[in-house]
Amino acid sequence: MELDKIENILEKYFQGETTIAEENQLKEYFSSSNVAQHLEQYKPVFGYFSQVKQQKSTQELENLTLTGETIPLKTKKRNLVWLSIAASVVVLLGIGTFFFAGEENNTTAVASQSELGTYDDPEEALAATQKALALLSNKVNVGIESVQYINEYEQSKNKIFKQ
Repeated sequence: MELDKIENILEKYFQGETTIAEENQLKEYFSSSNVAQHLEQYKPVFGYFSQVKQQKSTQELENLTLTGETIPLKTKKRNLVWLSIAASVVVLLGIGTFFFAGEENNTTAVASQSELGTYDDPEEALAATQKALALLSNKVNVGIESVQYINEYEQSKNKIFKQ
């Protein structure tokens, strides 16, 4: 009679329809030594729970000291300390690089400012100014040519879509 009851509960278990009390009955049955021969194959499934329970209880025993107090587990505070040290080093390197690069740019800017506008000969200054304006004019003309392509595109689009 009990074997039929266990088989019915087992069938309900695999269909996911058991209650907690029925699952406890299965755990008790499969943890006992008198399991039916044809149900031996299910013993590891329900034996797992008792093994985990035993492992947990042995770990708790290992954590006890002679006085009966528990030993605190190691926290990850040490990793946090190393992480904060690494972050500080990165910030300091960033600040140092910023100031070092800033000083280098300041020295080159001072040197280039001293070279600007130092023509003694007016004809030489006129030639340099004309050269700079010709370069600027050339670049502006290239930009204007690009705008002309856009105008042609707009005209073609208007012809196709007839606004």
